Amino acid sequence: MEIIALCRAGFEKEVAAELSELAAVNGLAGYAKTNDRDGYVEFIFYQPEDAVSFIENTPFRQLIFIRHWFIAQPALTIDDVQDRVTPLAEQLQQLLTSLQLTQLDLIEPVNLDTNDGKSLQRLATGVSGHLGRSLGDIVGRKSARYRGQLLMLAGNCAFVGVYPKANVSPWLAGVPRLRQPKAAPSRATLKLEEAWHHFIPKTEWDQRLAASMTAVDLGAAPGGWTWQLVNRSMFVQAVDNGPMAESLMESGQVTHHMLDGFAFKPDYSVDWLVCDIADKPARVADMIRRWALQGWCREAVFNLKLPMKQRYLEVKKCSAMITEALTAVNIAHELRFKQLYHDREEVTGHLRIL
Repeated sequence: MEIIALCRAGFEKEVAAELSELAAVNGLAGYAKTNDRDGYVEFIFYQPEDAVSFIENTPFRQLIFIRHWFIAQPALTIDDVQDRVTPLAEQLQQLLTSLQLTQLDLIEPVNLDTNDGKSLQRLATGVSGHLGRSLGDIVGRKSARYRGQLLMLAGNCAFVGVYPKANVSPWLAGVPRLRQPKAAPSRATLKLEEAWHHFIPKTEWDQRLAASMTAVDLGAAPGGWTWQLVNRSMFVQAVDNGPMAESLMESGQVTHHMLDGFAFKPDYSVDWLVCDIADKPARVADMIRRWALQGWCREAVFNLKLPMKQRYLEVKKCSAMITEALTAVNIAHELRFKQLYHDREEVTGHLRIL
């Protein structure tokens, strides 16, 4: 039995490293299978029950490079494409029996975030509907803890599986449906919006992203992230040697400092620090550590632009740099990282001082 983990194409090795480390920490034995730029990783457990233990007991919110995951058996090659449903239903029924599951709320189709994967979306939707109906009363129980999954790899090849609904991304396949605000000066604005959705429960937005809060945006120009802060009615110090969008300056909520972000020091503590500076990840992490140690912010969202190699290791090093420094002086905090859908060769970090 295995876990299928979806990711951004090109980051399969990082997912494999993450799964391997987490499995080892939990005393579970297995190995990863990857193909570059496929957009998914297979992690095979030597003991079938370990896949269930792993996916139920590893908090999804702590994962960095994995967008979505589910338990499956090896990919099924379909001999007769005129009848895909029968072999898929048989394999899913076998999986349910082995997991001692008697009900699912629905069969959900997902696709890989690749050109080939997207081309199979319509097929997967049609097959999943027929598959759900073929299983009768097993499917359609809203109270079921598990949801069925169908991932088409080709017209004659698919994974069919299940996942616990309580331990996954709130978005289908981990891909948020966010609209680009017309007034925002750059598409980078969606990175900060997605970060808030990922790191902050919606029920806490009014408290933690409240009107009249203060914020600093390092590397702000032309203002994609500043726009999100202004849109939440915050007052922002935008730090960048480049120009800011005139519409933001006209809002009366933005003060522009023509400075390098690494050199800026605030005159008072702010509620939020946001930073999307293209520099070495260790240098950015060191700056975030300094802001936290000085008490200059209560929460921070920042991006780490990753190197071409050992990207998972780089994130772990940056995380340790911040955590060890704050722990040494007894600053209670929460630090998490995630490669968001709107990220590219980077991950987004979130630090909250408790």
